[in-house]
Amino acid sequence: MLWVMRFSGFFSAAMVLIVLSPSLQSFPPAEAIRSSYVDTNNMRFQADRFSFRKAPPFRNARECGTTKVLGKVDVCDPSLVHVAITLDVDYLRGSVAALHSILQHSSCPDNIFFHFLVSQSHLEHLIASTFPQLKFKVYYFDPNIVINLISTSVRQALEQPLNYARNYLADLLEPCVGRVIYLDSDLVVLDDVAKLWATTLGSRTIGAPQYCHANFTKYFTPGFWSDRRFSSTFAGRKPCYFNTGVMIMDLVRWRRSGYTKQIEGWMEIQKSDRIYDLGSLPPFLLVFAGHVAPIDHRWNQHGLGGDNVRGSCRDLHPGPVSLLHWSGSGKPWLRLDSGKPCPLDTLWAPYDLFTHAQ
Repeated sequence: MLWVMRFSGFFSAAMVLIVLSPSLQSFPPAEAIRSSYVDTNNMRFQADRFSFRKAPPFRNARECGTTKVLGKVDVCDPSLVHVAITLDVDYLRGSVAALHSILQHSSCPDNIFFHFLVSQSHLEHLIASTFPQLKFKVYYFDPNIVINLISTSVRQALEQPLNYARNYLADLLEPCVGRVIYLDSDLVVLDDVAKLWATTLGSRTIGAPQYCHANFTKYFTPGFWSDRRFSSTFAGRKPCYFNTGVMIMDLVRWRRSGYTKQIEGWMEIQKSDRIYDLGSLPPFLLVFAGHVAPIDHRWNQHGLGGDNVRGSCRDLHPGPVSLLHWSGSGKPWLRLDSGKPCPLDTLWAPYDLFTHAQ
């Protein structure tokens, strides 16, 4: 904790531990999309690789009110803040650190409802034991839904089906959930997530920090730009790069406009015409770039994992910080374990609840 306090002046978000103790509750899996086959024995074996310390309890501040109805949590309660995140064996340690950081910096942690997207069983049990009072629901995402739509990428990790589960949040989550914050598993939140939740999207379907100085053309192949059938999709738009690891999504507008089908349509084109080299990002850019509600850059200090091949060390972008994001191939838990961390990886370490085998 003393280590964290040394960095408090460095961050605009106060890194102060709020002692909280919510009455949190887990929920049974959703029926919306389920795996047709899960190797439960193998998943149990992989899950057994992990052991996490139990997170401290977190309480709401007095002004937060309550989200309980007769002792149970109603996912349709309009006072809830909805956060969606994936749970995967390879990134589970990162997901746990992300959850820990969100709860630690929230003034109303009891009002946060987590929606976990999984394609492997038993990981939710690790979450429940680490955060025994957490409000959450698990949604099984069938990899077969996208497996035939995924093309090869510059990095194998970008080809994993669960990376595409966010495309289906509007179908997976209950119809009463009209808005959700989607977060990647390789980040920590250093500010109250309710501030991000309060962002106004106006007439837009998604909101994200945008980076208009980036070379937008590099996200697509020369063949894409030379073919008017494809490049004309940006006609009349001013497209900017945005990172899909931190987004606010208006699920009502998403469902109404059928954006999942539009994304799938571009993935079909990619299979035959090879119009990009990255994984799940380009289809989002094709559908939404130029039509994104801008969010302050403090909510996605991305790229800390370096590039998609070497994972080199990176510095922070100028400006205040509310969220640190290790997008790229270098992950802080792997670099810390190797004894060769990047300087900024130590900012992730205080949220790590992983227990190393003795």
